[in-house]
Amino acid sequence: QVQLVESGGGLVQPGGSLRLSCAASGIIFSNYLMGWYRQAPGKQREWVADITSGGSTIYADSVKGRFTIFRENSKNTVHLQMNSLKPEDTAIYYCHAASTGSGRRNTGWGQGTQVTVSS
Repeated sequence: QVQLVESGGGLVQPGGSLRLSCAASGIIFSNYLMGWYRQAPGKQREWVADITSGGSTIYADSVKGRFTIFRENSKNTVHLQMNSLKPEDTAIYYCHAASTGSGRRNTGWGQGTQVTVSS
């Protein structure tokens, strides 16, 4: 039921910027915690950033100060603005959604979008 479609990945040089977007459907978007995760080859998927339904944000230490997560509830979309990119940021980036409140918990994952940081 939760459907997430990502876009914005690509190849960028170190120090460059990218903005990832995740469009959600099939949910009441404003009621969902949204997050970004990433997975590099041969490594486990790691959490990157979350934004609550109320707009509070939290970041992994590895991206703090460089990445910004924000949501546009009117467009059912969450974004990840990535600045000062490093080769270590190279990974497949995944969007995640999780419902809040007392009802049945619904979650979903996006298909992933490749981010490659290389000179």
